[in-house]
Amino acid sequence: MRPVSICCLSAAMILSACGGGDGGPSSGARFLSTTPIAGVGGGSNFGFDLGTVNANRYYLTDRSNAAVDVFDTATSTLVAQIQGTGANAFAGTGLTGGKVDNSISGPNGINAVGNLLYVGDVNSVKIVDPAAKQIVKTITVGTNGKRADEGCLDSVHNLYMIATPEADTPIVTLINTVTQAVVATVTFTDAAGAASAGLEACQYDAAGDTFYLNNDGSTAHPHGEFVALPGAAIRAIPAGGSVNYLALAGVRTYDEGNCDPTGLALGPNNDVAVGCREGTTGAPLLMQILDRSNGTILASINAGGGDQVAYDPATNRYYNAASRWTASGKAATDGACSAASPCTPMLAIVDAATRTLVTMLPSGNNAHSVAVDGVTSKAFVPVSSGSSPAGCAASVCDPQAPAGLVTFATK
Repeated sequence: MRPVSICCLSAAMILSACGGGDGGPSSGARFLSTTPIAGVGGGSNFGFDLGTVNANRYYLTDRSNAAVDVFDTATSTLVAQIQGTGANAFAGTGLTGGKVDNSISGPNGINAVGNLLYVGDVNSVKIVDPAAKQIVKTITVGTNGKRADEGCLDSVHNLYMIATPEADTPIVTLINTVTQAVVATVTFTDAAGAASAGLEACQYDAAGDTFYLNNDGSTAHPHGEFVALPGAAIRAIPAGGSVNYLALAGVRTYDEGNCDPTGLALGPNNDVAVGCREGTTGAPLLMQILDRSNGTILASINAGGGDQVAYDPATNRYYNAASRWTASGKAATDGACSAASPCTPMLAIVDAATRTLVTMLPSGNNAHSVAVDGVTSKAFVPVSSGSSPAGCAASVCDPQAPAGLVTFATK
């Protein structure tokens, strides 16, 4: 099959990403391979969300197949597609007015919880047993027909948090991973009485016993709010109770600038990387590095426009799946890719020690998800076909390129 991205590029990109005509570089961050996705036809708009690595497997939430796709991390081979049936089936690609509607689609976010996977879906979290290749339980977390999206795990206290961002009042739901039951919810309405503009990635920091969360916007912080939710305050919510986030003892909120945040990754020391996907036409596409203890913005790096952000301790680098990066480094019209305002998707790699950009590697159409495996020194980036969805510049996306999983070396 024809590779998705790297060697179907402009001359300048070929020299840097493909090593000229000598067969490509043998070390450093670089393109390795493309793996096809079963059930995704040529030219199709491959619907996927996020991925994670656990042991020797990479898991990807695949809406087109209503499945969790399973890849071997050593070979990048697709080894299974885990689907459910009946009440345990994933929602798949949701449509409103004939157009894809992510708010009613699934699967979405995915996290390893011991030997299981917790996967967000419409109204629910599905528990997947990857060894048995089965969805073994559905936990209801809503009744409004909207997706449970991104989650994070406090393995110390056996709590899993997942957001329902498109609810009329966005919430996070807390699940006890021992009993596999909902124990509490936190609502997101600000001091002015306005509902959150949405909720994005979260991470739990065991050292500080704190859940960190990206709030898409509040009245005080309209383009992004970094929220610190103390673990003790979360655990103090009465069983089955619901508390507004600003009522939690010790809660802290910080402005993220003109960011419109998405991904979140805990880095070394007190650093945290926030991926921005600016919706303001012409705004610089940024990755913000914050001090998670006080919210100070330590660096604003022109390497944004993505969704999932990963930190790899083995390389001490952040990896941002910058699907909405543009040739100018500024947001496309209204932040969206289109034929009139095209994007040039990249995998942006940032040095966590110096808080500076290392390199950008061309990825592929709508390449908004990334997971890194420190054992095999690989980054996994799913891509849609070169022709769909529209809006990927020809300098990066060959219209004939199929959907698939692109694997990069990290060193």
